[in-house]
Amino acid sequence: MAECLAARLAAQEEQIRVLTREISTLRDGLSRGLDATGVAVITPELENLRTENEKLRYRLLHLRRGLQAELELEETQGKRQQGAKCGKKPWPGYIAERLSLYEELKRESDALLAKKAADSKPITVELPDGQKVAGKAWVTTPYQLACGISQGLADNAVISRVNGELWDLDRPLERDCSLEILRFDNEDAQAVYWHSSAHILGEAMERFYGGCLCYGPPIENGFYYDMFLDGQKGVSSTEFGDLETLCKAVVKEKQPFERLEISKETLLKMFKYNKFKCRILNEKVTTPTTTVYRCGPLIDLCRGPHVRHTGKIKAMKIYKNSSTYWEGRSDMETLQRIYGISFPDSKMLKEWEHDIFALKPMNCPGHCLMYSHRPRSWRELPLRLADFGVLHRNELSGTLTGLTRVRRFQQDDAHIFCTMDQIETEMKGCLDFLRCVYDVFGFSFQLHLSTRPEKYLGDIAVWNQAEKQLENSLNEFGEPWKLNPGDGAFYGPKIDIKIKDAIGRYHQCATIQLDFQLPIRFNLTFVGKDGDDRGRPVIIHRAILGSVERMIAILTENYAGKWPLWVSPRQVMLVPVNPSCEDYAKKVCKQFTEAGFMADADLDSGCLLNKKIRNAQLAQYNFILVVGEKEKMTNSVNVRTRDNKVHGELSVAEVLARLTLLKQSRCRNAEEEF
Repeated sequence: MAECLAARLAAQEEQIRVLTREISTLRDGLSRGLDATGVAVITPELENLRTENEKLRYRLLHLRRGLQAELELEETQGKRQQGAKCGKKPWPGYIAERLSLYEELKRESDALLAKKAADSKPITVELPDGQKVAGKAWVTTPYQLACGISQGLADNAVISRVNGELWDLDRPLERDCSLEILRFDNEDAQAVYWHSSAHILGEAMERFYGGCLCYGPPIENGFYYDMFLDGQKGVSSTEFGDLETLCKAVVKEKQPFERLEISKETLLKMFKYNKFKCRILNEKVTTPTTTVYRCGPLIDLCRGPHVRHTGKIKAMKIYKNSSTYWEGRSDMETLQRIYGISFPDSKMLKEWEHDIFALKPMNCPGHCLMYSHRPRSWRELPLRLADFGVLHRNELSGTLTGLTRVRRFQQDDAHIFCTMDQIETEMKGCLDFLRCVYDVFGFSFQLHLSTRPEKYLGDIAVWNQAEKQLENSLNEFGEPWKLNPGDGAFYGPKIDIKIKDAIGRYHQCATIQLDFQLPIRFNLTFVGKDGDDRGRPVIIHRAILGSVERMIAILTENYAGKWPLWVSPRQVMLVPVNPSCEDYAKKVCKQFTEAGFMADADLDSGCLLNKKIRNAQLAQYNFILVVGEKEKMTNSVNVRTRDNKVHGELSVAEVLARLTLLKQSRCRNAEEEF
């Protein structure tokens, strides 16, 4: 078989050499058909030569493709083992059979196209500027006409539009038509570009995973391909680099995209290995024939069109994967989806990474987008959205201080979308929430009403109404407050809250801020009671803790390491009197741990009892439970605190119950209340 294959390859190579000489001869003949001014004379002989030239070029192209297919088949059938040894994964078994059937059908299609080209008739092609150029049906392609206009246009062309229909650049025109050449800056061209990129990804996925390809469409920003993998195997982001390497190899080969129309019956035979393609053919294709596209070894059901060849994809990145269901139905098979993006140059890809993967400095815009994703009614207001998401701000290095000012932080951020009439009620709710949280920590606080600054935006009547409602809310809240005139933000008045720690220092953490401008900037509206759909909400920005990291720093200094029981990282220490009680200590420790406490047992037999108790007190364990032979016999513990207050012997069950109650009530002095 190998000898037979070698003979066929040699014969094809000889045919290619002969055809190349014929084309050169024809080109020389064409160059001699010039008049004295150097302009080509269109004679019947010259026209015949051109026709023959096109036929020979076409034969040459497909002989080369046939040679490439034979080599791929030979690699698939005879070199799998060698490929595995050198680290490359072998092609799946279905590739060879698919290519073989495709080549047979392609030869039939090429013969039919050559016949049509031989009987070609002149056609007229109208360009967007109204200019008309001549062509030949079944011979002239959009790419050839683009070259006649400008080589730069042809090089930058992604796809063409013929009579309003997207059309492959190398697909011959069939009749009189209008023609538009589209570059990447056109939305339709971008979709084609990303669709072709998806086929490149699909080729790499077949090589790497060997599964069954499903859908691979372009999306708003890029493309994806779904694949079914047998068993529990999934896709990992660690494999993206390998996939990108395979994609780059496909791009480097400049594999042409070939379009072929095939009967539904034959396609079911071609894709018999892939139940998903067979489903598409049986359930979605209602015509006797449909099209496939080929690039390299990949052949896929596809309406197209595509770019001329894979080399047109200059910069490509795989950036995300996920699981999905076949056609989004949870009762169907689970598929692996891989997302990618591509551009005509690497600079555009770098800019896209900067735009898409930017770090979020605040939650406000995102919540505005969530509000505006559908029409809103007055019945939905107030609408409250909360977010503990991670934020990033590029603070100057000189201002960074421990946990109090960092570049990456989380905020207990909330945005309340309400009407003007609801401001007072919502403010009362915010203030009550503020008191509830700060009482838990034992903080006292100061309130300041900051009013309209000199430079402000919006209607002064709206400002006056809002400030009056904030003043009413503060008066009803019942805590003392101070006026801070002119210190509001340009977009609305606010209530500033400063907390006082254990050593008398004040910290700005919480903020309750009105905002009239953000709803205008994002064009946020709601339908009012009267049916008017131009109602404008007000936004209340609310943060109680502020930066969680900053609050942790304040609490750490405020408690000086002596954390209240409910939030302490060291709540209970079990101390056995002697080694014979260690098993009992471990048993009790396990009971506390299973009940949700941070409990440890000191099993260091080298330390005396008093040393163990002192170590636990210095480590700020809220409660130290001493166990000896007596406690072991009665299933009890001897309770003392980190401040050396002795509560005496109690049963394990009672201690668990008391500590659980103190923890749930967030008692600040649990050691005293015990």
